[in-house]
Amino acid sequence: MKAEAMLFGGVAAFFGGSAALYGVWSQDETGTAVLVVACAMAALVAFFCLIQYRRRGTRAQDRTAAEVADGAGPVAFFPDESLWPIVTALGFALTATGVVFGLWLFLIGLGVLARGVFGMVYQYAHR
Repeated sequence: MKAEAMLFGGVAAFFGGSAALYGVWSQDETGTAVLVVACAMAALVAFFCLIQYRRRGTRAQDRTAAEVADGAGPVAFFPDESLWPIVTALGFALTATGVVFGLWLFLIGLGVLARGVFGMVYQYAHR
């Protein structure tokens, strides 16, 4: 994950520098805000990859002299099927529809959305 962290770190540095130069030269708040958000998103991915690299160490893909068999074995935990993404999508749809039709539908949708998000977050807490 070190190579990925460096790649996204470079992308974040590029967007950060572009945001600084664009903000000074153009005086446009909208474009500057978009570039700052792009920098923050790339920095978030770089931070995640760096933390995973520090937690798990060097992978077989990070070594140039690695063989295909070096990457064999269990990869990671893959979850079973779950209904919580459907509940979350339904809650989001109800919340968005509630913005148009009224506060009562918005609050119902917010409750369903919260239940779906908490269901996804805590479904593997016992693992």
